[in-house]
Amino acid sequence: MVSIHIRGLTKRFGDTVALKGLDLDIEAGELFFLLGPSGCGKTTLLRAIAGFHLPEEGTIHFDDEDVSQIPPHKRETAMMFQSYALWPHLNVFRNVAFGLEERRIPRAEIRERVGQALDMVKMGDYAQRKINQLSGGQQQRVALARALVVRPRCLMLDEPLSNLDAKLRIEMRSEIRRICKEFGLTAIYVTHDQKEALSIADRMAILDGGRIAQIGPPEEIYRHPHSAVVASFIGETNFIPGTVKEGADNRGRLRIETALGPFEAYAGNAAWEPEAGDKALLSIRPECFSLRTEKSAVNSVPGTLAESTYLGEIAQYSLKTGQTEPDTLHIAELNPRRVVRDATATFFACCDPEDTVAVPPLTQQG
Repeated sequence: MVSIHIRGLTKRFGDTVALKGLDLDIEAGELFFLLGPSGCGKTTLLRAIAGFHLPEEGTIHFDDEDVSQIPPHKRETAMMFQSYALWPHLNVFRNVAFGLEERRIPRAEIRERVGQALDMVKMGDYAQRKINQLSGGQQQRVALARALVVRPRCLMLDEPLSNLDAKLRIEMRSEIRRICKEFGLTAIYVTHDQKEALSIADRMAILDGGRIAQIGPPEEIYRHPHSAVVASFIGETNFIPGTVKEGADNRGRLRIETALGPFEAYAGNAAWEPEAGDKALLSIRPECFSLRTEKSAVNSVPGTLAESTYLGEIAQYSLKTGQTEPDTLHIAELNPRRVVRDATATFFACCDPEDTVAVPPLTQQG
């Protein structure tokens, strides 16, 4: 278990700057996720921490040790890849033992450690199986055992569940978190799957253009995004452009004028303090809207239904606003007891100020 401290990390590939003076701290024993759109730098950052990419500028410390220019095999980390990278000609035991054999660990100790690692991932009964006799989920567990058996200071996971079906992904999310917590591992996890990150991360960083856009626990990132980039990447949202009418009151509440009417909102980032006349962008999650037949006291938008979709546990609605910014609001009702389908009546999309997040306009986000 190790803490990781990154300062001013810059990595270039020719004329492309993949990481731009990045700072990051990961606590010992933390399950930390890196997310962001394709090309944002998350995989480059993971590989830089592992030692596969050496930075042009900046430092990487494991606890107090500067490992910035140390090769991968001396960092005592383990990497689990999307493809699993298992040896097809070796059985399960030999695949897991491979890293220990390379380190010339005594045979008795190898047997003990491989057995422990396989039991850890619930594969103890499969030690003599060939890799091609295993399902995708079982192969994933073997790859995880191989990473754990070397007792790494830090476990790196690069899209480890992307090749599994939906049911197995959900099962393995819990397994990975259980194992990391049970054995006190520091783990860094790259994924495109937002649900995966929200469900098991201790904290996460959203990257954008080689920089960190926001760091925090899942609930903070989801409910209090600092920017439109973060709000749009994690989950779905409705964006409504507007102008600040009044700066924050003593409760921190902003009043914002929009084409859909006035809104009361809170800044996603407490450090952003817009004043009257400043432009702002409202972010409202579909599940934060409720569809009503009467106007609410605040944050209420009239419209007509363009579409109603029933999905069992959720009903989705598209409300036409009659304006251009935006022309449609997306609403989600959890556990719907009935589905509204009247396309002729006027309905109101209503939301609480506590669920209405104000962020800087896109022109001010970099």
